[in-house]
Amino acid sequence: MTSYSSGKISGQSIVVVSQDQVSCELGGEAALLNLKAGVYYGLNEVGASIWKLIQEPKRVGEIRDAILEEYEVEPDNCEADIMALLQDLLDNGLIEVKNESIK
Repeated sequence: MTSYSSGKISGQSIVVVSQDQVSCELGGEAALLNLKAGVYYGLNEVGASIWKLIQEPKRVGEIRDAILEEYEVEPDNCEADIMALLQDLLDNGLIEVKNESIK
C-alpha cells in the first residue's frame, strides 16, 4: 500500500507521481485517474508539463526552474501556481511528497 504525505509542500519538497494513478496525454494536456477514488482529473498544457517532470522524483525548485525555461511567466507567479497545483494533486492522492530536512 502506498502512503503519501498530506502535509504542506515546500520549495525543498521532493514530489513524484503516486503508484495509485494512471495517466495519459491528450493533445498536449493530461488526463489522470485516481485508482482508489475512481475519479478523473484533467491538466492543461502547463500542468501536463509538470506531470511529465514528476514521473521521476523532483524537487519543487527543479520543477519551477524547468517551467520558467519553457514558459514566459513571472517567477513569483510560477512558483505560486506550481505549489497550488502540487498541493491539489497531493490532496487528491495523485502524488507523493518527501519533505527534506535542512542539513
